Amino acid sequence: MGTVIVVPEEVKASFAGELIDPADPSFEQARRVHNGLIDKRPALIDNLLSAQVVTAAGEVVTASSGENEDLFWALRGGAGNFGIVTSFEYQTHLVSSVHGGMVAHPVSNAGAALDFFRHFASEAPDELTAYFSLFASPGQPAEKLAAITVCHCGDDPAIAARDLKPLRGFGSPLADTIRVMPYPVINTLSDAGYPRGALNYWKSAFFAEMSDKALQVMVEAVRWCPSPMSGLSIMPYLGAVTRVHPTATAFPHRVPGYSLLIVSQWQHQADTEANVAWARETFEALRPYMSGRSYVNNLSADDGRLVRDVWGINYERLVQIKRRYDPDNVFRLNHNIDPAR
Repeated sequence: MGTVIVVPEEVKASFAGELIDPADPSFEQARRVHNGLIDKRPALIDNLLSAQVVTAAGEVVTASSGENEDLFWALRGGAGNFGIVTSFEYQTHLVSSVHGGMVAHPVSNAGAALDFFRHFASEAPDELTAYFSLFASPGQPAEKLAAITVCHCGDDPAIAARDLKPLRGFGSPLADTIRVMPYPVINTLSDAGYPRGALNYWKSAFFAEMSDKALQVMVEAVRWCPSPMSGLSIMPYLGAVTRVHPTATAFPHRVPGYSLLIVSQWQHQADTEANVAWARETFEALRPYMSGRSYVNNLSADDGRLVRDVWGINYERLVQIKRRYDPDNVFRLNHNIDPAR
């Protein structure tokens, strides 16, 4: 029989939210996570001021820099290991409009595009975040693309245009969709690529540097990918997110580098084996270029053994905090920090 956590009535009474049916269009808005400001405003956890938490013992506690400081530290990067958070208090930043979109090139020009991207991302101001992706053209699946997606959150349109000019002037792109838009809109740009009901299997890792040899593996992988819905992306960890000490929160990935995401996605159950195999084989082919770190949000269920890669130098402290707040490992349906290890 599973453990039952009784949520106190005062917590239920103070909950001001609303349960959203997955069929409701607003569910799609609620589930989106896209940190287009990671270079400017670091990670979301770095803007958390406090949280109300129901612990495994059913106690309601507040975690902040002045109260239950160890739990507050662990919540910021420790995944779902420590309790049920019923409310968050965040430091917000006013952002109205951004310059966002992508510039896409044929995959045959991926080498030149990556070389440009490395310099462009490393020299970009904090207001500008850029991702590099390889995927099939939505209209012509046989055509593979190398794209750079950007979000510029600066207040001055002239400066934004200046900062984006090198990207928009590079090579002979097949598409340039960069435009001014409300910030929430940039969170919707990839929605069509993740249709409801699709089957997914993801693999993730970090690169200390984005090498030409790693790109060759990625280009070959996207060319023989069994599904036109799949792809690979690189997100730089640069700017403000790297200016926080690795032990300041439970999230240790503060060293400049690149986060790799392999997204395998398909429509029919019969195609599962081939698409999972593609992701795993691509991951293994890229392993020689990896830095031995993993981002918990992008891990698949069978990557549970990677907990030390996820939390690195913070793992031992997390185990100690887990023993205090959840000694019986009630919260274990996750990439688990085992208190009995």
